Amino acid sequence: MANYRSYKKVTAAQVPDGSITVEKLATGVGPSWNVKTIYGDPTAMTSGCCCLWTVPSGVGKITWELWGAGGNGNGACSCNRCHHFKGAGGGSYNTKTITTTGSCQYSVCAAGVYRCCSRECTGCYGCSSYVNGYNLSNFCAVGGMRGEANTDWSNLCASTYHTCMQPGTYNGDFAVSPHNPGFSGQWNCHCGLSNTQTCSGGAALIGIGNKTYSSHCWMRCGCWIAPYGGGGQSAMTSYCERCCGQGGTGGSGIVRITYM
Repeated sequence: MANYRSYKKVTAAQVPDGSITVEKLATGVGPSWNVKTIYGDPTAMTSGCCCLWTVPSGVGKITWELWGAGGNGNGACSCNRCHHFKGAGGGSYNTKTITTTGSCQYSVCAAGVYRCCSRECTGCYGCSSYVNGYNLSNFCAVGGMRGEANTDWSNLCASTYHTCMQPGTYNGDFAVSPHNPGFSGQWNCHCGLSNTQTCSGGAALIGIGNKTYSSHCWMRCGCWIAPYGGGGQSAMTSYCERCCGQGGTGGSGIVRITYM
């Protein structure tokens, strides 16, 4: 049987615009936004962080924000060959707002990186951050591009397919990827020069990259810890001899959950 409480409700049409202001509400009245952030340890070879998250009681809306992990920097093995170098790229960003209900569960993964410092001329791509659960399907943010050491001096391209995104990419509301760093030494073989440098890319919208610089150096390894979502450092040399070095790994991905 219906009662007064079941049918007597205030509708939006009954409340004039601007009649209820924040100043008229008591403390704790109305919905409040809550934020939870998931990420891996800020270390080399980070494994990221994955978990099962349960929606708190009373929550009806979630905005997900994802950043992929940064790509790993390249190694370098000169072996009497001249190289030029391209830093690793930062992770992409993706966001989506959905409706949900309390007690729903979501598999959440802030991406890690390939857990090996490369000594090859190409590093490894960053891993993707993702969320699975109610009202989501194949939602993710892809990882950053890998670093490269290249002997082809006609190859100066700095963009690849996954830096071009549009709304709906990877099943989000809005996605964007940072531009990949370009190759260093664009005019001639750097072996005749005393200095060389590369810059790794930062995560989309939030990140900063790493700059690697060498002067009269047989081999400079990628040693520094990459910031969250940032690309790892490249190994590089100022000369052409039989020297080998390893690149650094990218930074952990991030998942930020805003809910009310």
